[in-house]
Amino acid sequence: MLALADDLTGAAETAAALMSPARPARIALSGVTAAAPVVVADLDSRHHPRTYDLVREALRQAGDRRVFVKVDSLLRGNVAATVAACLDAPVVLAPALPSAGRTVVGGVPYLQGVPLRETRAWRAESRPAPASVGEALGEVPWVHVPVGADPAAAAAAGTVAVCDAETDADLDAIVAAVLRGSRRTRLVGAGGLAAALGRALGGGAASCEASPRNGRLLVVVGTAEPGALDQVRLLVEHGARHLPVHVELDTPASSATAGQVREALAAGAVVLTARGPAVTGTLGPVVRDALGDEPADLVLTGGGTARRVLDALGVRELIPLDQVHYGAVHSRTPEGHSVVTRPGSFGAADSLLRMAAHLDHLHPHLHPKG
Repeated sequence: MLALADDLTGAAETAAALMSPARPARIALSGVTAAAPVVVADLDSRHHPRTYDLVREALRQAGDRRVFVKVDSLLRGNVAATVAACLDAPVVLAPALPSAGRTVVGGVPYLQGVPLRETRAWRAESRPAPASVGEALGEVPWVHVPVGADPAAAAAAGTVAVCDAETDADLDAIVAAVLRGSRRTRLVGAGGLAAALGRALGGGAASCEASPRNGRLLVVVGTAEPGALDQVRLLVEHGARHLPVHVELDTPASSATAGQVREALAAGAVVLTARGPAVTGTLGPVVRDALGDEPADLVLTGGGTARRVLDALGVRELIPLDQVHYGAVHSRTPEGHSVVTRPGSFGAADSLLRMAAHLDHLHPHLHPKG
């Protein structure tokens, strides 16, 4: 199987859903290069101006493998270009993620029962949220498929079958219908659809591989989500040192910050935070210079942040191992890093603490300092 994702945390989420001990997965950060029963390629295409070309090139390397394409459950990014690139085969699109309160009813995306356009989920985007899945598709031809209808039959007409789904059972029915049909049909959707596909194939279990454990923990948070501050605060209460990165950093200041991070890591866990694309772009070099050549335990939130950090460290492949909680995926790298990635919008207040504890740092049962 080949899966394509528009960001790194989505790629990890997809790999965790599709892998099993009998069907190991690899996450490729540089083209469709990995060799495994399940290859998940992070195209890093969510806001890339050449999304269509990136997807087309990856699909040309699919061979006879079944294809799954991961898109954002809130329809952020270049959804229209991604789907358009898949139209040389039947396409079934189901972006719902019921476990996170993200559903599609009558072709309209909802978040916790509120139409997506009426929420603040797109507050960091440069345009308003789409009022419907069809609007997100732009000029791409589509047809609405209500719950209970056959999406595979609708997709056979050469248009995208846009599926309603309010529950995981709805997504299971969509996957079952597609698997009964043509192997060429491309499933496009969020993590909920990937999980349904994993259930149908007997996936979603932990890997048999062991994970390295390193003496240093660096948590990197690059997200505008308000809940992230509460998550960081809980880490600090359990002993982590918080070092924010500011937008006014220039190159010399970045080097100085790397020195501060390196010094702080020698004393214990460090959480590094930044907000906004202009700031998160500085995080990769800071982390690289702080860690040097020694592997570390890393917790990375936000797909763009995770990708920038791993790019700076020269990581080209991740080997997914297990999940801490939904969306928080633990992987190792060939270089010896142990990495937990998670979308910025996921997780309760204790999410980062649980991720750190999974790597044997800052255990929740220990009394907070003070």
